[in-house]
Amino acid sequence: MPYPDRFYPVVDSVAWVARLALLGAGTIQLRAKNLGDADALQTVKDALEVIKGTAAKLVVNDYWRAAIAAGAKHLHLGQEDLADADLKAIRDAGLTLGISTHDDDELETALRAKPDYVALGPIFPTTLKSMRFAPQGIPKISQWKQRIGTLPLVAIGGIKLEQAREIFAAGADSIAVVSDVTQNPEPDARVRAWLSMNAEAA
Repeated sequence: MPYPDRFYPVVDSVAWVARLALLGAGTIQLRAKNLGDADALQTVKDALEVIKGTAAKLVVNDYWRAAIAAGAKHLHLGQEDLADADLKAIRDAGLTLGISTHDDDELETALRAKPDYVALGPIFPTTLKSMRFAPQGIPKISQWKQRIGTLPLVAIGGIKLEQAREIFAAGADSIAVVSDVTQNPEPDARVRAWLSMNAEAA
């Protein structure tokens, strides 16, 4: 299986991780905010426990120390987190590393860290968090992909299933999805629709 999978849900709780894993999601990012060290470690351990026996890969957002201590395999860092992270310790622990980017400077910073994938966002306006960056738009995906070559490119930010084909056609390898799943009135059906579309494309 590719990493990250084409459908890449991002959620904020262990309960969501468990739900997505049972539905068959292959790559799931746990992005829980404002946890202390002990809570972060316990949360990562719990998330790793709930995906046992499933095909899911857990990506830990931000908490690199907890990811190492809990024996996680995959990590995602934003630019602020990247500045404070011990990349040698992360690599020594065998973690893959994905990095968020929003502009040219951030892309250069990310590439210096030799990531396993780069995320570009927000592609469309997003209501989930206040962004200091304007929406990138679909053409930016093609530009970014040309620059990073074979490195996987993850598109994130306000993307809905109906836009997925266009996003992939522009050069994205993976789409990170937040509100289209977590705020959907029928999230399980939406996840199955995403997975079905990806199966067709495979």
